[in-house]
Amino acid sequence: MTKARGLWAATLIAALGTGCGNPASPGIQPQIINTADNFEYQTSNVRNYTGTSTYAWSNTGTAANVNQSASITGGSVRLVILDATNVQVYSRSLADNGTFPTTAGTAGTWTIRVEYSNGSGTVNFRVQKTT
Repeated sequence: MTKARGLWAATLIAALGTGCGNPASPGIQPQIINTADNFEYQTSNVRNYTGTSTYAWSNTGTAANVNQSASITGGSVRLVILDATNVQVYSRSLADNGTFPTTAGTAGTWTIRVEYSNGSGTVNFRVQKTT
C-alpha cells in the first residue's frame, strides 16, 4: 500500500468513527445498559469533550420518564430523544437534574442522542418506559 493510500484509509476510518454513535467515542468511556424499556448511561471525568453519540433503544410504550442526575462542570451536554417515527419527544440540558416526562410518541425503536459541546463533568441519566 502506498503512503498516500495509507493516509487516505486512516482518514476515512477516522471520519467514519466520529459522531456515528460509537459507544466508546474518543474522550468518553460511557457505561451503558440498553434493554427493552430501560436505558441507562453514565460516564465520569469527561473533560472538554465535543461530539455526539447516538443509540437505538427499544421502547414498547408511547412515553418515557427521564431521570437526570449529572454534574456538568463546563460546556454543555444535551439529551435528545426521538420516537420510532423520528419525532422529537424530548430535549433538555443534562445540567437540569430531576425526573422529566417525554411527550407521547410512537412505540418501537427510539433514538437517544447525547450531544456534548466542550462538556466536562459526570453525565448520568436513565430513560424508562411509562406507558
